[in-house]
Amino acid sequence: MIRTGRWLRVGLAGLLALAGIACQRSPTPAAGDTGAPVATPAPAARPPTLPSPPLVAAARRQIGQTVRYDPAYAVLGYPGGDVPIDGGVCTDVIVRALRTQGLDLQQRIHEDMRGAFRAYPALWGLSRPDRNIDHRRVPNLMRWFERQGWQQPASRHAADFAAGDIVAWKLNGNGLLHIGIVSDRRRSDGTPLILHNIARGTQEEDLLFAHTIIGHYRPPA
Repeated sequence: MIRTGRWLRVGLAGLLALAGIACQRSPTPAAGDTGAPVATPAPAARPPTLPSPPLVAAARRQIGQTVRYDPAYAVLGYPGGDVPIDGGVCTDVIVRALRTQGLDLQQRIHEDMRGAFRAYPALWGLSRPDRNIDHRRVPNLMRWFERQGWQQPASRHAADFAAGDIVAWKLNGNGLLHIGIVSDRRRSDGTPLILHNIARGTQEEDLLFAHTIIGHYRPPA
């Protein structure tokens, strides 16, 4: 998807909006992320000394499988529907990892929205849930996590983030939303890396404090 610098700066937001799964500018956020490479690898990261938590291991297994960012709207099976594993958006990293732990966000969010549609952000002009896309939008994931009591402080201290936590950001410079999973691998200063898809497929990178944190969630063990 990456072709020219001008296309990244100007054309991507419009393309994603047409696709129906786009991020939007704050204060009207939607799903996915910018599609622009804003994180940097951290080659000096400390490896974990214990086996990785299952959610982290599940997200890491997506590296090399999910190799592109693809925000296109797709009609999915239900429950358990997914786009082809080689592509997807930031939310798909979360959805796929949690499914390995027996939690299908497509089904759970759809069921919750059927009973409490007005509790979710009204950002897309919809009058009823859409099980093809609702679980692939960052604000909907954030709201569902809050409704489950998963919310944690949006701290600036690395020690407050545990491996397997889920973090949402408003990206600096454009206000788009992004979401990822905290890794058990850390920089030499103790800052954990993030497993996410922001442009080049699922990667493990130094992102945690690069942008404004707007959500911090801890799934139950």
